[in-house]
Order: sequence, then structure tokens, then C-alpha cells
Amino acid sequence: MNLLTDILSLFGLETESSVQSFGSGLINHTFKLSCNGKEYILQQINSNVFKSPERIAYNLSLIQAYLNQNFPEYLFIGPLPSIKNEFMVLVGGINYYRLFPFVSGSETINFVNKPKEAFEAAKQFGKFSKVLKDFEWSSLRYTLADFHNLDLRFKQFTASVASADPDKALLAATEVNVAYEHSHLVKTYNNIVLHEEIPLRVVHHDTKISNVLFDNELNGLCVIDLDTVMPGYFFSDVGDMMRTYLSAANEEETDISKVSIREEVFIAICEGYLSEMRDILTTREIHYFILAGELMIYMQAIRFLTDFLNNDIYYGSKYPGHNLTRAKNQFKLLEEYISHKRRFIEIIAALTNNKTAINV
Repeated sequence: MNLLTDILSLFGLETESSVQSFGSGLINHTFKLSCNGKEYILQQINSNVFKSPERIAYNLSLIQAYLNQNFPEYLFIGPLPSIKNEFMVLVGGINYYRLFPFVSGSETINFVNKPKEAFEAAKQFGKFSKVLKDFEWSSLRYTLADFHNLDLRFKQFTASVASADPDKALLAATEVNVAYEHSHLVKTYNNIVLHEEIPLRVVHHDTKISNVLFDNELNGLCVIDLDTVMPGYFFSDVGDMMRTYLSAANEEETDISKVSIREEVFIAICEGYLSEMRDILTTREIHYFILAGELMIYMQAIRFLTDFLNNDIYYGSKYPGHNLTRAKNQFKLLEEYISHKRRFIEIIAALTNNKTAINV
């Protein structure tokens, strides 16, 4: 039998199933299956990124059991069991696969074109954290250790500066200086963590718009791609939405002048997320709501810059200077974001009926 036949047999599916590549994800390999009138999503886990894929299965099984008991009406797209009642199967000793039901009538989008899309996505990510607000976050395992640890990312950046090829260091000199100019954000992050100013929660950690299912009228249905669900801080989810939704140009845009802030999208993100989380977030979390965007944009900027200085060993490069261009893009986004902070403060204050959102 070939590999696909082996995989299908482990889930009790017929070998005559039709299979096609599906989605735009860059990490895992995803396929859509049709079998006996039913549709499924088959996914191969990228074990080069997720070193312990069994942790993903463990986390999702705990969350699914909790939601089934406490919020059975919540649409949770969890993996289906194999014929051995496993939620992830190992094939050939090296490749992990899992199977999901395909939600009929659902669709995903790759870029925010309308405020409604941002609102619906933010609402779904907020709802996800809301239904899990009483779940014991410490029972979850970390699937990507230190994924959004800004202190670690900054140390990796400084190490890359020290060891960079002189020619590359010269090319990136302006961006390196900008990174150091904003390094106060690292100190702020460390103080928040050290003094436990805000609580750890169950958060998604990867809130790009393509990780939300919509119906055909662009109403949000649920969040998907749950591999990075683990304990974390609210600003991972809120900040990543700010980073990936706000600009009319995405992180791959080479014309940096096109990177800008869409205020209407900022409002939509805040309204959507706070419609679910307004009464759950602590006063200190509201206090740091705008900071979330700064932290996540800055973190991604220095990660791209670090990879450029390290010869593109993590993100790869499609053309010379690709990751340097990405870093320039994100630093421009950070600049634009900071220039709008006074207006952002007014917006958050109005939405939360208080004045605790500050210009950190």
C-alpha cells in the first residue's frame, strides 16, 4: 500500500477517497478529503517546527473534553479519533497525521479587506479565550516553548548582531539601530512578567485572519489551527491581530510606503474582542491593551532582522535581503502604530468606559 492508503486505513477511510491540497498555511501540509459523501481535513504536522507533536494532541483532547462538558454548543473543530482511538497517528516512524471534520459551508480568508472581517475574527478569538477562562491553563503543555517570549527574542537578536557577517551588518545597520531604539519595550515586557501584573490564560497565539472560519456572509464561526494553543498572555492574541490586520499592506510588501494603519480596522478589532472579553480582562490588561500591538509588532520585526543576520536559517528567503525587507516593513508598521497611539487611547477609553488604557 502507498502512504496515503496507509494513512486512510488508520482512520477507517476508504482508499478511493479523493484528495486535494487545501489552504494557505506555511507550516503544516493540509489536504481536503472526500469519502462516502463526507468531507474531511487531513493534516501532516511539521515536526521540524513542532518537536513534540504529541503535546498538541494532549492539549486538544483536554480542551475538547472541557468544552464538551461545559460549553457543548461551542463549535470546536477538534481532531477525529483513529480506529485505535488516537487523535494523532504516527506513520512510517517519522510523520504525524490527524483528521478533522470539514465544516460544510465554511470558508477562510487570507487578508482583511473590511472592518467586519476584523470584527468577526477578533470576536471569535475573544470567545475562544472566554469559554476557556476557567479552564486550568497550567494543565496544558507548551507546544512551542518561549514562542512569544520577547526577552528571549531580544537576546537572540543581540547575539545575531554580535556574530553577523560584516557586510550583512552594514546592510542592516539602520534597522539594528531602530531595534535598539525601541528596546524599552523589552524592559516593559519583563516588568509585566516579573511582577505578574497580568494573568496567564489559554490563548491561541496565532491570530491571523486565515485561522478563523467564516460563513458565506462573513460571519465568524470559530477559530481553527489550534497547534499553538497554550498558556500565554492576552497580548499575544490581541497584538498579533493588530500586527496582521491593521495595515492595508501585509508583511511581504516591499514598497514600505504602503504600510499604514487603518483606524477603522483597529476599532473593529477592539470592538470584536472586547464584545467577548470586556468583563473578563483585568484592569491591568485593559491598561496594557494598546501596548499589545507594540510588543507583537516589535517582536516580529526583530525576529525577521535576526533571521537576516543569521543567514535566513529560520524563515528562509525567496530573494536576497528578503528578511531584511520584512524587518523594514514591520518597523514601519511599528512607527505608524506609535503615531496613532493617542487616538487609540481615546478609542479604548470609550469602549471600556474608563481611562486605564495608557501610552506606555
